[in-house]
Amino acid sequence: MASESNISLRGLFINALQDASRTFKMSTIEDETQELIVSSLANLKKVAQGVELAGVFSPNETLEDLSTAHLPFLLVDYVLAEMEGRMRAVDGPERMKSLTNSQRHLHAFLRRLRQYDVVPEEEKKAFSKKASEVRDPTARRELKIKQYKTEKEIRSRLEAIGERRGQTGDPNGFNDDLELVASMLLATSADEQQRDDEDDETLRETYLLALRLMWVQAQTLLESMDLELELLRNAPPPAPQRPESEQDTDNTWRLDPSIPRGGPDGKGPLMDSSGRILRPFTILPGVASSERARFQGEVFRPDHRLPSMSIDEYLEEENRRGNIITGGGPDSLNKPTTSEQLQLDSEMDGMLQGELKEEEKRQKDETWAQYTDLHPKGEGNTMNTG
Repeated sequence: MASESNISLRGLFINALQDASRTFKMSTIEDETQELIVSSLANLKKVAQGVELAGVFSPNETLEDLSTAHLPFLLVDYVLAEMEGRMRAVDGPERMKSLTNSQRHLHAFLRRLRQYDVVPEEEKKAFSKKASEVRDPTARRELKIKQYKTEKEIRSRLEAIGERRGQTGDPNGFNDDLELVASMLLATSADEQQRDDEDDETLRETYLLALRLMWVQAQTLLESMDLELELLRNAPPPAPQRPESEQDTDNTWRLDPSIPRGGPDGKGPLMDSSGRILRPFTILPGVASSERARFQGEVFRPDHRLPSMSIDEYLEEENRRGNIITGGGPDSLNKPTTSEQLQLDSEMDGMLQGELKEEEKRQKDETWAQYTDLHPKGEGNTMNTG
């Protein structure tokens, strides 16, 4: 391929990548997003046509025979698949057409990488099975972990090479993998213009790692597209739409035809002589539905318990239960204590109550005397001396 043609194709590819990376930050239903997708697809198709006419890739070549400058063009089919999948669709058949075109480009991308043996056998083995086809939950989880580690290792190596070549940016920090590819190609393009003695091996390794990363993403995209296509194929057909004129005039299919109001003010009789309802009515709660009305009234109320009695009623009830202590004050100061009252009652000579109180006082004194003998004064206050 001539040098001028190579620069032209590379410039078209970079422009397509820039438009494609911008679409991932925008909503696909917006007209501006669709314009960028159409522009990117147009440039990508020109690039694909130019690559095909120039014979950049040959089935007789190996990966060692392919020049470093031609490696980025292996990504054209992958970017085409991404853009086809983001095309706006108004119905199921149109969405199925977009997914089919996207899958066609993805398979072409995978065939090209398989032709040049870009992906190592270990990575092929990690993605040999689809996670959705594994029934065992434990095996499916282990498979997803293995695939995630494979992808993470590739991203880590890309980041390390970028730091070694003096590029800024973390591969994990981009919004999508397409933005990563665009930024990488733009950076390498600038490096090639500024430095002619660029290490070709490092640049080649960068491109190959990007191809392997896109290969991993292609496997995930194909799996998700297969699931979406299966849902679209099994989706029920849309209901046929009735003509607007027929909808306005034909009301025989309605389950709730218009009901006469029983008069211009809607206050006519409720039923006619044959028992036909003439106007809408509301059934009010009666004796039979009083319990239902009570429950209905308790639905919308405060979430805290409201008081069921006044403060005066509460105090009266507590006083009746004996929970309120009465007395105290100056009057209780002049009243004798329980010991003094017992002494006075025991001095009532010649009366049965006096004798009983005297015996009660004697037992109380005896009990106190026994307690003081067993527990000398100051026994409990040892001041921590044992």
